[in-house]
Amino acid sequence: MTSERGFAIRIIGERINPGFKSTRALFDTEDIAGIQALAARQADAGAAYLNINIGARALTDPDFMARIIRAIQEVVAIPLSFDFPSAQVQDVCLRAYDRAKAGGGAPIVNSITEHRWNLMDLYNTNGPFKVVMMASERVDDGVAKGNKTADEIHSTARRCALRLHDEYGIPFDDIFIDMSVSAIVADTTGLNRATLDAVRLIGADPELKGVHMMGGLSNIGQQLPSKAADGADLKHALECAFLTIAVPLGFDTVLGAPWRGYQRLDEDNYVLKAYRNFLDQSGSNALRAVRKLYRA
Repeated sequence: MTSERGFAIRIIGERINPGFKSTRALFDTEDIAGIQALAARQADAGAAYLNINIGARALTDPDFMARIIRAIQEVVAIPLSFDFPSAQVQDVCLRAYDRAKAGGGAPIVNSITEHRWNLMDLYNTNGPFKVVMMASERVDDGVAKGNKTADEIHSTARRCALRLHDEYGIPFDDIFIDMSVSAIVADTTGLNRATLDAVRLIGADPELKGVHMMGGLSNIGQQLPSKAADGADLKHALECAFLTIAVPLGFDTVLGAPWRGYQRLDEDNYVLKAYRNFLDQSGSNALRAVRKLYRA
């Protein structure tokens, strides 16, 4: 979807997730009509996909997981994204999914990593599907490690995307690279800067032309006050500040609420300028830069 300020981004609706208290209550009471209403609200607001996550219950009650998928597909005609690290749960989701009810659209498996590659076994039995691949983790000498630098993130994304394309024949247009946007409140080591630099590297890599870069933005403002120093909604403004920098570099998909109103900020916007200043800092200077966001 494109906002009035020019963002051309697609939204993967995130609200069917027990991390939201109101949604967890729907799961706890098995309020199927309420879950359907939430799905329809996101689709009506412009979501391109709906992300589905019912939490740990998916492992203990697979029938409920399948029931949720079928109920959602009764009221929306867009593809679904299944957000579970378990191949067992993903298998249940893929078998319950009706492509015809999504206009023939393939579902998304969210998400694989280099050390969780067994999810790709499902491609031979349940495929084809689209893939969310996390670039924040790699396998180094058989050990899973977190990526801290732009080069590490880019190298992991490149290695995995090419493997998905070359070994499984997945088109680059069906690959979403999750850039894992982190909270800034305690980011003294430049993780936000590394993420944005990695977006730049991936977007400029000719061998990755056509892949999508995505991420959930709700983490970026965690534990910060509600208002910026200029009175703006701080968390929302931070999300928009990130997008203002990242979208021109190739970041094109958000896991979020389709009614969130993401928009490009003017260069003189207070929060955007403060965020750019934060990106230039490290250590205790980064913490002081964060405080400038909400202290005049």
